[in-house]
Amino acid sequence: MAATAFAAPAHVRQNRVIEHGTAPSAVPQPEATGTTLTKKKTIKPYQPAAWGPRLGFGLLRLASLLPYRPMMALGRLLGRTVQRFVGRRERIAGINLELCFPDLSERERETLLRHHFEALGMGVMTFAIAWWWPDRRLDPLVRIHGQEHLEAAFADGKGVIFFTGHFTALEMSGRLLSRIAPALPMYRPNENPIIDRIIVKNRENHVERTIPRDDVRLMIRTLRANKGVWFAPDQNYGLKHSVFADFFGIPAATNTSTSRFAGLTGSRVIPFVVLADPEGGYDMYIEAPLDDFPTDDTQRDTQRLNDLIEGWARKAPAQYNWVHRRFKDRPDNAKRFY
Repeated sequence: MAATAFAAPAHVRQNRVIEHGTAPSAVPQPEATGTTLTKKKTIKPYQPAAWGPRLGFGLLRLASLLPYRPMMALGRLLGRTVQRFVGRRERIAGINLELCFPDLSERERETLLRHHFEALGMGVMTFAIAWWWPDRRLDPLVRIHGQEHLEAAFADGKGVIFFTGHFTALEMSGRLLSRIAPALPMYRPNENPIIDRIIVKNRENHVERTIPRDDVRLMIRTLRANKGVWFAPDQNYGLKHSVFADFFGIPAATNTSTSRFAGLTGSRVIPFVVLADPEGGYDMYIEAPLDDFPTDDTQRDTQRLNDLIEGWARKAPAQYNWVHRRFKDRPDNAKRFY
């Protein structure tokens, strides 16, 4: 399939020119004697928490100089290596696969588990591509499906909520979406301010700005300015603002923020996902705006969204984030899985 020719719509280019340079920075600034981790603790330059991330991201930057296929081979090797040293996460992923794919044999699940860790390693390489590859290198690898749904969604003038899930190519979402729509990503700040600073800086090289997960006012202002906000609320954040909705037939505590914010702002909701193609490159699937959403039935709305993510996960089972404790909270004090 031929790669989509990228040409940002006029309103996207205009927003970047007017606002990108003047928006207040979301990047935490270092202090003179170290970067503050908490009010009671600082990271000194000689501590692993300081030089470790810089070394890791430096090696990743070097890896970005490689061609695509050697990068992905390196990613697969990285994933297989990491799998040997993260027994707890391997166990969590194994439990999730057993719960969600009970019809697979034990050998088939072991194969899927190995492919999942390889996909995680390739996802690390995707960070490097999304952050540091110029358009001329990236464009031949990208295919966009459903771009025609964007114009109608923004025509209402109330902004668009882009809904997605945690897949291994998630980092590519911001880079691609921002080139065809005025969309800002929400993110969860990293506890290590050095890691957070590196991530935010490299993301904001390609998007107007990022929105911290707890900055609800900025999110609402962005939507009311008829821009897009995208986030992935498919992780177990606890029972607050959550309902239990089935995911692969298992009740999963699921945040209801998508329907709540859509109801509050009147914004359309567009599901989308970026998946790595086993043959090479990335496919971004943009679906039509959800009709009759939200309704007055939050449970039904949430189940509808979980069904979307499940469909994507069945399409690319190795690429979903199985190392997360998706079923950590259980209804009615049911037996815990982890």
